[in-house]
Amino acid sequence: MPLPPRVPELGALDLLLSVARLGSLGKAARERGISQPAAASRIRNMERLIGVPLIVRSNVGSRLTDQGAMIADWARRVVDAAGELDAGIEALRNEQATRIRLACSMTIAEYLLPGWLSELRRRLPTTTIGLQVINSATVAELLLSGEADLGFAEGAEVSEGLESHVVARDELLLVVPHNNVWAHRRSPVTAHALAGTPLISREPGSGTRYTLDHELERLGYVDRPEPIMELSSTTAIKAAVEAGIGPAVLSSLALAEDVARGKLVVVPTSGLDLRRTLRLVVRAGERLPPVLRDVVAATKTMQPA
Repeated sequence: MPLPPRVPELGALDLLLSVARLGSLGKAARERGISQPAAASRIRNMERLIGVPLIVRSNVGSRLTDQGAMIADWARRVVDAAGELDAGIEALRNEQATRIRLACSMTIAEYLLPGWLSELRRRLPTTTIGLQVINSATVAELLLSGEADLGFAEGAEVSEGLESHVVARDELLLVVPHNNVWAHRRSPVTAHALAGTPLISREPGSGTRYTLDHELERLGYVDRPEPIMELSSTTAIKAAVEAGIGPAVLSSLALAEDVARGKLVVVPTSGLDLRRTLRLVVRAGERLPPVLRDVVAATKTMQPA
């Protein structure tokens, strides 16, 4: 079967994800080791191929259009799959290499796992790491089915048959663009107001979605409006919020850079406890082999302050 004619090449998709994450075409170009004109040309070629505008450039950087955020959401799965394919090819080329199969929720994968993997690579330079970036519910499913060796998930609870160890903590925050009325309010947004507001949300099964839904249900808010959008990418959600589509509730880890740059505004809330734990998850009662104990040790070495 021939490749679909409107699918961009992998390098262009990866460049688009870098623009979304860094908020700058120039920074994305430097990260990829190419010139800014070359990066701009690659984006333009991709826009012509797809037929929609993908980024908007300004004096303060670049942001994804609404269509670009959707393309980035889909592109992330393609790039992740390519990374998994590359890891598999590497394992085939070196049959003596040890392979660790990790399943990781989105927030942990984007903001904590890179440091852990760097430390693990230092400890075990010949180990091949296969990584699936999925939501927290699917992490549990892969562990229980034996399709993953270790998992990282968000939330206070783990499925029966699994046990967990806390590796970090964070808090969910309500964010809006600067032109939203909530950005200038003097009093916090109450749980009642938040429960009645349509949000841009992660998909069901994600740790972020579960934490917010569980807390509002605990407070008695069961019947709530449907989300404005459901996206499986934190980057896409942030782009949608910045574009003024609606508010969102996301991890403080995911928002730190965007808030510091003034791209998004954190709105205080009252009556809600949105703190949560980020966990390393294993099958209950299973004795970890030395290579997996090194993964655990890497997370402890690189735990954020």
